[in-house]
Amino acid sequence: MKNCYLLFLLLFCCFIGIAQPSIDTTVKLIAQKENVIKENTIIKIENLGPGINSELPELRPTISADGNLLFFICENHPRNTKYRSVPNSQDIWVAFRDTLGNWSEAKHLASPLNTTHYNAVYWISPDNNRILIRGAFMKGGYVGKGISMCVLQEDGRWSPPEGLNIKNYFKYDRGRLSGASMAHDGQTLLLYMTPEEGSSLNDIFVCFLKADGSWTEPKSLGKKINLPETDEMTPYLAADGVTLYFSSNRVGGLGDNDIWKARRLDDSWTKWSDPENLGAPINSENWDAFFTMDAGGEFAYLTTSEEGYGASDIVRVRLLEEKKPDPVVMVTGNVYNKKTGEPIAASLLYETLPDGVQVGNALSSPFDGAFKIVLPFNRNYSIRATANHFFSMSENLNLDSMIQAGYTEIHKDLYLVPIEIGQTVRLNNVFFDFDKWDLRKESFVELDRVVKLLAENPAIEIELAAHTDSKGSDDYNYKLSDNRARSVMNYLISKGIAASRLRSQGYGETKPLASNETDDGRQLNRRVEFTILKN
Repeated sequence: MKNCYLLFLLLFCCFIGIAQPSIDTTVKLIAQKENVIKENTIIKIENLGPGINSELPELRPTISADGNLLFFICENHPRNTKYRSVPNSQDIWVAFRDTLGNWSEAKHLASPLNTTHYNAVYWISPDNNRILIRGAFMKGGYVGKGISMCVLQEDGRWSPPEGLNIKNYFKYDRGRLSGASMAHDGQTLLLYMTPEEGSSLNDIFVCFLKADGSWTEPKSLGKKINLPETDEMTPYLAADGVTLYFSSNRVGGLGDNDIWKARRLDDSWTKWSDPENLGAPINSENWDAFFTMDAGGEFAYLTTSEEGYGASDIVRVRLLEEKKPDPVVMVTGNVYNKKTGEPIAASLLYETLPDGVQVGNALSSPFDGAFKIVLPFNRNYSIRATANHFFSMSENLNLDSMIQAGYTEIHKDLYLVPIEIGQTVRLNNVFFDFDKWDLRKESFVELDRVVKLLAENPAIEIELAAHTDSKGSDDYNYKLSDNRARSVMNYLISKGIAASRLRSQGYGETKPLASNETDDGRQLNRRVEFTILKN
């Protein structure tokens, strides 16, 4: 993604404003505050420096999953859209981190992200190709309270924002403040707001993406999170999907609002562990909020009014182990056209196996097909890209058997095969037990996609082929592969596909894709695939 970041930054620089006001950097050094939390344990607060922070208030940091892209608000800056007409104007600024860990000088963003209303970025998708912003927009025009989505385009600019359709939203957002965040899965929306007219005491709600692209009615996170007569706000759900950080002025804090942590105990979204105050120096006697993290869970980003350049600065904190969420896996890769090798901008989705439940979505880059998704451990996943006129080669990523040794990154490219005569599609999520040809139930999700392809394209005829590695005799491998291919064909027939459109063939070890001298090579050679014979 480095080239993508550079192009993105270059294009921004063509239409964004000047740098923030200068300050005396010889007098104000980067503030680092160390607090001993317990014996031999130190938390460091690192100010992000004068390229980002100024004598003005910097608020609401939103960090990307890879930790290299930062959006935030600068208040009352002369370049802000409403600077001269409204007190405490708030516009979005952006900074990039290079490979050495240095942050670029922050830049002011132009329309459509900054408008004549209060502006903020609430969320960056792990692939860095989508953002949530403050306010409801329709056809690019501001229409009132709400949340909108922007998508990165091929020219490096963000698309005009489009409001999210949330059922009965205005029944709940009637107070003085409101805001949002989203889980890394792209289909779980967290909101803070209040149904009480004019109130400043918020509760936290959750909404879920529906198949038609709209969102369910807001649902309260329950009594442990939302206490009576308190203010719960700025929720952030960590990459593990269960650890929630939020700001609250409940009893037990260090002063005003503090950052608290709780863990989701089941899928009801109303049962949580007892919230735990994160303590000093993350929390102070002042108002603390706007907590966000990178996917690794190593660092949290937040704002502080202590020992900085101005009224409020953006800082980074390395968390103690007990304050961190569970570790996750970041999957990076590119989406390619299998026939041409060219990168493709595509939608991605990932499902759990064997149930086939979609648990997340993403987009690949319009520049180079690059993507990033974040997956919790202890699940078996099928990952695939989708695009019109292509059939996707899904990938299997079984994290159910992986030891949680910590944050992990895996590279996994995805391929889309044109629906054309002669094209072959490998079915990576078809499984058999050792030395058997009965389909395991994890295979049904993959094969149902083939059923759907054939049902929607009644002229297509295919050959189903199975292959083995070189272990075992030729006769044994041929029989095993032939029976496996036949099992797949019989499954498609059982789902209503005419037998006349299908052929099955076992090839044993006769068509290897790689050397059989290595484990990786043998794994590539053991496969089930189909080839389009007629279209």
